[in-house]
Amino acid sequence: MTLPADDRLIVAMDVPNVVAGLQLADQLGDSVSFYKIGLGMLTGGGLALANELKQERGKRIFLDMKFFDIGATVEAAVRGIAQYDLDFLTVHGDPYVVKAAKEGAAGTDLKILAVTILTSLDRDDLNGAMVKDGLIPDLVQERAGRAMEAGADGVISSPQEAGLIRALPQADGKLIVTPGVRPVGADLGDQKRVTTPAQAIANGADHVVVGRPVWRAENPLEATQSILSEMASPQAESPNR
Repeated sequence: MTLPADDRLIVAMDVPNVVAGLQLADQLGDSVSFYKIGLGMLTGGGLALANELKQERGKRIFLDMKFFDIGATVEAAVRGIAQYDLDFLTVHGDPYVVKAAKEGAAGTDLKILAVTILTSLDRDDLNGAMVKDGLIPDLVQERAGRAMEAGADGVISSPQEAGLIRALPQADGKLIVTPGVRPVGADLGDQKRVTTPAQAIANGADHVVVGRPVWRAENPLEATQSILSEMASPQAESPNR
């Protein structure tokens, strides 16, 4: 039996260009309703692909640009993106960046998601970047709380920290979107703080982002169906709801 699309699953289109993106969308068909298009696709026609998937195929779109600049520039960039009628946009979680992004998105349905700490980073990476001392879960929770207080519609975090964020009073009514999700047995790649799709949902995530396990699969549709099955399992029931 073919499982229907589940909006909680966002497939990352980390492919080279529009042609490859449309080919993947054709393969996945009605099994996927939500796609992420990131910075790596920008010069490969990422905005054109976003428009095609949104306007012509009725898909939801998460534009993962992770904007970070002075407030006026962030506001202007977000205002430009907002005209495309997309669904999610990421910015860095610094409160001034979040506030500027919300100004740029004013009057639209575009959700601003704040990046906490990238799921490819561990404590050694943070030390090299001169980020203050502390355990990553504590830093993520603090950063998420401040971003949501600044007006973020939600946050991006490792699925390992989703439960901590969901427990914050500031998280009421906010979205938690978790990359760093790998099905059982999948290669971790460059991700360091990961869980399975079912565990991410159980931890309190509203959406999970899966890329390489889908588009690198010999059969992307079959890989997607396996993820959908896992997300529909009892293991994905969240005690935080």
